[in-house]
Amino acid sequence: MEILGIDIGGSGIKGAPVDIETGELTADRYRIPTPQPSKPAAVAEVVHTIVKHFDWSGPFGCAFPAVVQHGVTRSAANVDDEWIDFNAVDLFARTTGLPVCMINDADAAGIAAMAHGSGQDLSGVVLMLTVGTGIGSALFIDGILVPNTELGHLKLNNMDAETDAEDYASDRARKAEDLSWKAWGKRLNEYLQHVEFIFSPDLIIIGGGVSKKHAKYFKYLDLKTKIVPAELRNEAGIIGAAMAARDLAVPA
Repeated sequence: MEILGIDIGGSGIKGAPVDIETGELTADRYRIPTPQPSKPAAVAEVVHTIVKHFDWSGPFGCAFPAVVQHGVTRSAANVDDEWIDFNAVDLFARTTGLPVCMINDADAAGIAAMAHGSGQDLSGVVLMLTVGTGIGSALFIDGILVPNTELGHLKLNNMDAETDAEDYASDRARKAEDLSWKAWGKRLNEYLQHVEFIFSPDLIIIGGGVSKKHAKYFKYLDLKTKIVPAELRNEAGIIGAAMAARDLAVPA
């Protein structure tokens, strides 16, 4: 079964049809820069353009950088604040004329990893962390998603009210502060040890932009938990978004 998956990020919006049984893209990924400012109407037009690019006529899934409850975006990470408490699923459905499923972007990446990547066939507690501009999280217990965990906003080292873990240990922080891989790896390790203490996971999967560079910093991580890089990388959000829309494509 093919379903279109779209992954909305702070810098780019990308999509492709996905064979959800195999987790493979069935056409080349199409990417458009995220409008600035990234207000709902402008983003919806880009989503519509991607839908038209693939001449798509069925349901589609959409991964979004926010807490998503029943199609409403309750927060806004690296997108305009107008998305807070916004009925995104209604806007995208009206703009495209198609049924749509909205899901948190890290949750989408986690769904893809559990079905077709590093978490495949695993039980117990699996935690996926997408490390890039921020830190997204997806928590699974015996394969069941606990949605919208937002573990990138945990506090470390008596952080003040305006600072959280992703300000300290994200790839954005590494670049902004020009940290060496060793210095940044130690920061990431501090965060991962904190998360490990809270959840005692059986596996941690590192996704996001830095997953392909894992050899540069994994050697600085000191954890009891097995930790692996994500296999699907930049395609994970697209694949997971498509998989999340599976129920929309199944006749009642």
